[in-house]
Amino acid sequence: MDDNTPRKHQSGFVNIIGHPNVGKSTLMNALVGENMSIVTSKPQTTRHRIFGILSSSDFQIVFSDTPGIIIDPRYKMQEHMNKFVEGSFEDADLFLFVVDKYDKYAAEDPIFDKFRKAKIPVILIINKSDLIPVNDELDKLSNEWKEKYPFDFVHPVSALYKLGTQDLLKRILEHLPESPAYFDKDHMSDRSERFFASEIIREKIFLHYKEEIPYSSEVAIDTFKEDETKDPMLIRIHATIYVERKTQKSIIIGKGGEKIKQLGIDARKDLEKFFEAHVYLELFVKVKENWRDDDQSLRHFGYTH
Repeated sequence: MDDNTPRKHQSGFVNIIGHPNVGKSTLMNALVGENMSIVTSKPQTTRHRIFGILSSSDFQIVFSDTPGIIIDPRYKMQEHMNKFVEGSFEDADLFLFVVDKYDKYAAEDPIFDKFRKAKIPVILIINKSDLIPVNDELDKLSNEWKEKYPFDFVHPVSALYKLGTQDLLKRILEHLPESPAYFDKDHMSDRSERFFASEIIREKIFLHYKEEIPYSSEVAIDTFKEDETKDPMLIRIHATIYVERKTQKSIIIGKGGEKIKQLGIDARKDLEKFFEAHVYLELFVKVKENWRDDDQSLRHFGYTH
């Protein structure tokens, strides 16, 4: 081929689908090379659809991390989370369907009908492959999944340890169409800095508190101001943690304010790492009853438009 022949440019949307807690967010972070989605061991940590963008001179992959599919949503918030998943079937060029060795789907599960109707290539990702040490067991698992749906390819990975992720990127590029880039090449997500700040704080709530507290909480960034006169830059963030009951507010704050103080310390460390700047973080706690079923609150928190 003539060296002067321009190389084709590939771009596409690679949408990551699967049950809660199978490692979808960990997989996207591993593929993009940055912590775009928050990760905890608790299910339903991811609540929004988040784009993570990986670009080079001749390709751009727009990964879409979605909330886990909630079979029986109890709140309007969870219904909207499922709508984020539904939306991911409308713009995909390729699906990554993520499962682990314990994941179960019936052959007649609606997800497989959605794949058939979409007529888009689907790669089955068997995550946490480091927990499947015997190749025969992996082969058996692959064959069981192929009986449910004719996947274009089955690819085992360990997203946590980034095993198999580079090979997966090569596999993804085989399915991407020729297209110009959808986003500026220096963009890593479609989300704002405020969004990532709120997600980092919310991640720490999932890590610091138990039972219902993380699921009843939401974080709003009231102010986000950059002071570029400082070296390194200083970012001043004022954030409000919303909970549904007064008892939850007391738990968040803790005796003598110790719990929220430690939450703020840990969140600030990750915020400084993410933004590569000094961060001044101030946290407040407010009660907003039944916000998960309140349309106005859900709009305020970005679940609806």
